[in-house]
Amino acid sequence: MEKVNFAGGEPFIVKRGAYLGELVQFCKQDLQLPSVTVVSNGSLITEKWFEKYGEYLDILAVSCDSFDPATNREIGRQNSTKKDHLESLYRVRDWCQKYKVAFKLNTVVNVLNKDEDMSTYIKELSPCRWKVFQCLLIGGENAGEDALRNAEEMVVTSKEFQEFCERHKEISCLVPESNEQMKDSYLILDEYMRFLDCTRGSKDPSRSLLDVGVQNALKFSGFDEKMFLKRGGKYKWSKADMKLEW
Repeated sequence: MEKVNFAGGEPFIVKRGAYLGELVQFCKQDLQLPSVTVVSNGSLITEKWFEKYGEYLDILAVSCDSFDPATNREIGRQNSTKKDHLESLYRVRDWCQKYKVAFKLNTVVNVLNKDEDMSTYIKELSPCRWKVFQCLLIGGENAGEDALRNAEEMVVTSKEFQEFCERHKEISCLVPESNEQMKDSYLILDEYMRFLDCTRGSKDPSRSLLDVGVQNALKFSGFDEKMFLKRGGKYKWSKADMKLEW
């Protein structure tokens, strides 16, 4: 194992990030993994967290789907009663630089942001990678009767996704991922240490690797290693290798 990524939901919710910090420290210090990364919306991150755990984190990815506050509110990234999402984004970027953590951006292209030109902001933020995803429907998660939220009206066509990517093709850190590239090319573990198979359009769990071992559980993960490599899943993911200018 070379890399672990903690995502959610929002991983900073539990104990205001203290639990996540302990996991990050354990993975880097005890397991000595080359890369430990986190995906967050940025709203709950504090400078104190960076002071205590920043040295153990290689990459922090912050989700940002628009640089228009009104669009963020419509998407659900911005709640008017809470911190401004874009202010949090820039603040976290500054902390990443201060505490030597590589800063990454994640954007999901949907019907509300598909015509936006984000070039100026991306250049200003200067992330190490800008992952741009096509809005993907997963049964029971964001589609179907059991879904907590329904994203069916947010889906863009492959043509619309490609037009968004073409508009930003001059951004050197751009890493686009279509639904075809994304769906089966991630190894996802849930809180019960079960791999989640997305090949049938929903997250179908394997048996827990705590019960059957990693190799047996992997057989039911649906993981496509060739697509993982094709989409650029293997890259310089340790900040020791990135040689970033802090």
